Amino acid sequence: MDAPHYTAKCLTELRSAVAALGGDAHSPRLEGIAEMIIQSMTGPWRSFHTPEHIFDVGAGGAPVEVIAALFHDLVYAQVDSGIHVNLARYVAPYIREGATGLVIEPIQGQEQDPELHMTMGLFGFKLGQVLSPFAGQNEFLSALLAVKVLDGIVHLAARAQIAACIEATVPFRPDAPDGTSCSQTLLNRLKQANTDFALGLDDAACLQSVVMGVKVANRDIGNFASMKAADFLSNTWNLIPETNHELVNADTYTIKGYRVSLQKMEGFLSFLQPAVVFRQFAQEPSDLEHQVRLELTQRNLEVARLYIRLKLVSIALLEALSLRLGQQVSLATIMGKLPGKTIFPIQLENYLPSVTTPYKPASSIEETVMDILETGRSEDSIHDARHSPVASYLVKSLGMQACMHLLEQSRLYFADKLSPEELIASADSTVIQGLEHAVYSVFHHHAQAFVAH
Repeated sequence: MDAPHYTAKCLTELRSAVAALGGDAHSPRLEGIAEMIIQSMTGPWRSFHTPEHIFDVGAGGAPVEVIAALFHDLVYAQVDSGIHVNLARYVAPYIREGATGLVIEPIQGQEQDPELHMTMGLFGFKLGQVLSPFAGQNEFLSALLAVKVLDGIVHLAARAQIAACIEATVPFRPDAPDGTSCSQTLLNRLKQANTDFALGLDDAACLQSVVMGVKVANRDIGNFASMKAADFLSNTWNLIPETNHELVNADTYTIKGYRVSLQKMEGFLSFLQPAVVFRQFAQEPSDLEHQVRLELTQRNLEVARLYIRLKLVSIALLEALSLRLGQQVSLATIMGKLPGKTIFPIQLENYLPSVTTPYKPASSIEETVMDILETGRSEDSIHDARHSPVASYLVKSLGMQACMHLLEQSRLYFADKLSPEELIASADSTVIQGLEHAVYSVFHHHAQAFVAH
């Protein structure tokens, strides 16, 4: 689907939701709003937080949920390398760029803006606060945008509900030390905003607003509960290039650049627990549905951690070998071909030795990981092949325990506590010889192709 089709779909959803909320569904401004939303969601670095994502997050939701979904990822500063110019004019009067990040500091005359203070109250923010990209910055600015952009189209109470739903999408928050959940905290803040700004919401409406926020938040990260681990990994892989921009060009990114991106993702997933991924509040969702999501999330996290760690071992060895050639060798040069590029018939995987007695998985998690390494994630990625031939070769040859030992050696290498050659020497020599032969074969055919022309 191209941008005009996305924009038309966005406009249709906006008009329908605004009409259901008693707003001005015929406002000519809605066309420009829909165009702004899609332009912002189709920036050059967006590979997961795209128009498809916002439509999925709003799918089947109430009107407030639909609008919240359309706006919730508009500002994503670390992905877009800033705030999209079409959005900046709405938020610029209320923030400035400080030495350590964006600061809530309105320009003269806007200090008492009631819509700003209402949105800050819902997020628990204050004037002068330095915003953190990892603690609500993007969600706050997206919510403020929604409140401002929809002024005159949707009444203030509905805009407060939309902003509350967007606040709910701030991810991965544990309960407070006293056991209060972020959902209960949001309900308390919305009730306070209802009093302070005369929104006219009763307690039931405030509660329902937070329940709607829980639904939006759970759909936002719904891929964590994918029935198939390969689907979860496909979504995870689409996230990686959003904050590792060099990976967008599959022909040129370096082996080290790819390795660093894997380290970031492994570090994030290593400590993530299912309890902070999905929300439950006021019996939304049901106990059974919530438990199923938590169990699927636990399984997917275990698979993803092992999968990424094995890929880290493989990329560490490839990086160490590549340093014999220089510091900036691209992964495509070593592998022979990456997805979406000119077909090069010589690929490293074709020259890896066959393993006569491959390692047999010792658990269902290992079995799933080995299958994904061999057959691939469920969808293509713009920056990486679906399957992982080198990691698969290493596991089948060495077994899981030896690979985990190599992971520890690889971590020492990443920390400059082990030289590249020392890392190579720590691995089984026969396996390394097989890998060296495969790399040599790719370069040999590169050289032949060069001479032939």
